[in-house]
Amino acid sequence: MIIAIDGPSASGKSTTAKGVSDQLNILHLDTGAMYRAITWACIDEDIDLTENSRFSMFIENLEIGFNPNNCVTLNGMALSDEIRKNKISSKVSEVSAIALVREKMVVQQRKIAKKSDCVIEGRDIGTVVFPDADYKFFLDAKPEIRAKRRMKDLKKIGEETTFEVLVQEIKMRDYVDSSRKNSPLSKAKDAFLIETDKITLNEQIEKIISLIKNK
Repeated sequence: MIIAIDGPSASGKSTTAKGVSDQLNILHLDTGAMYRAITWACIDEDIDLTENSRFSMFIENLEIGFNPNNCVTLNGMALSDEIRKNKISSKVSEVSAIALVREKMVVQQRKIAKKSDCVIEGRDIGTVVFPDADYKFFLDAKPEIRAKRRMKDLKKIGEETTFEVLVQEIKMRDYVDSSRKNSPLSKAKDAFLIETDKITLNEQIEKIISLIKNK
């Protein structure tokens, strides 16, 4: 069983997907963490994205997976709060737009999902990765609401920024994600829209669970 949850940055995908997976006792696959891990690696190794041959070789040698605690791993090393920092968030859309990166991650995501029932969240799960998913949901909220959520998350890991900067960054990321050539962010025609600025987290989870059970 595949439950696809898509949506823009800070729309509540990760927290909602985790809640749904906990209630159904199935795997939660955070595809965004996979792209963040690659972005972290590129920054850490100072990889120039325009140097095609070096970049291709670098990406081919990266192994992205998840440990038993469902924490994303890079070549066996667990990455946690480091990939949630703003320097990663501001670069991840650029890295994830590269065809080679997306092709590698889609293969890995499908491989993981073959092994068990799972809730998978991202930006192209219901449109590209699993177009035949059993259940599809698209979460969305106004940029200002998402910026407030993002600011809270950043404070938890000791990062400081301004609300105005976050709003602009989120709007820019929305533009990059939705206008890219490879697997752009978009709502699948058969996905159920949930506007997360109008309901609580628990209500989001309950709504998805209810729709799944009714179907």
